[in-house]
Amino acid sequence: MRGRSVTPVGADAAVGPSVLAETGLLPGLEALPSVVLVLDRRDLRIAFANLAAEAMLELSRRQLVQMTWDDLFTSEHAPLASIAAISANTQDYFQTTHLDAVMARPGHEPLRVQAIIGVLESAPEYLLMELFENEQKLRNDREERLLDLSAANKQLIRNLAHEIKNPLGGIRGAAQLLEFELDELPNARELKEYTQVVIKESDRLQTLVDRLLEPHRHPHIVRDVNIHEVFERVRAVILAEFPRGLTIQRDFDVSVPDLRGDKEQLIQAVLNIVRNAAEALRGQIAEGTAMIEFRTRIARRVTIAKRQCKLALDLRITDNGPGIPEDIRDRIFYPLVSGREDGSGLGLTLAQNFVQQHDGLIECESRPGKTEFQITLPLHC
Repeated sequence: MRGRSVTPVGADAAVGPSVLAETGLLPGLEALPSVVLVLDRRDLRIAFANLAAEAMLELSRRQLVQMTWDDLFTSEHAPLASIAAISANTQDYFQTTHLDAVMARPGHEPLRVQAIIGVLESAPEYLLMELFENEQKLRNDREERLLDLSAANKQLIRNLAHEIKNPLGGIRGAAQLLEFELDELPNARELKEYTQVVIKESDRLQTLVDRLLEPHRHPHIVRDVNIHEVFERVRAVILAEFPRGLTIQRDFDVSVPDLRGDKEQLIQAVLNIVRNAAEALRGQIAEGTAMIEFRTRIARRVTIAKRQCKLALDLRITDNGPGIPEDIRDRIFYPLVSGREDGSGLGLTLAQNFVQQHDGLIECESRPGKTEFQITLPLHC
């Protein structure tokens, strides 16, 4: 912000408070392609907004200059703390702050931006904020974190599963041998109930361990897969399990091409997501208002795992359920994390691993009334 000086270029320069107009900055700020807001340091009321701000915020400047920061944004992640810190700093007027932010607006989609905040040198009673749309950078950062987390989870699961599997076989074998010895005792039937508990619980844990290790099987990518056949198979299974009260809508782009993949793994990945959605919709299913939507589209020029892909499949699975509990929303792909008391917490972990084995990406956005899983699978990179 330091050193920026602009000469007035027209009669419209006198927009905003007179003290701002006198600086000669407003015509230059008006011409910038980025979003510019000038805030009064005392109450964070908007004193000036350029044309780009009108377009991004979908409000006229006449409306904007009557609003405070709190009127515009509601998110605790908005750079309000940085604004307040700069506003309260009387020692260094001309410091600037750069930060990435997700700023929520009432009734609108959140804004993902990079913000530059500083004090106007020629009018220190005002703050200047410049906003740049930052969707792709945030998406790339989020994707990188997901991939790193998934790799760490895979290693942890593999080590844990092997550590459990080895002694588990010994426990089960010992229980079987003990059961044979019990035949000679008069109360053998009663005692065998205990050995059966040990054997059955060992088998249950063995099944759990096998499921933990299953994602590490390499996919059989030997033929083309029609993604709509995958969705139709899942739809048939789910409607057989929930024959009443659930509607599954299809919004398919019939022009999407086949992809090279493991059909069974893709079916399992989608089935795990949809089954979770159906379980979350039990209340609406009882009322007959439950809805799940399948959507397929082509995406062009997308980045997946730091690779630029010319063509990709964009798959969406959306439901109108209560949403994922907020306390686990950021951890739903972790193993053994579940929003249901009877859930194993493995369904979404398996889905994520199967998608990643196809060099794809799975993401989730959730709020009460709408949960959407997005699967992106590369077609041509």
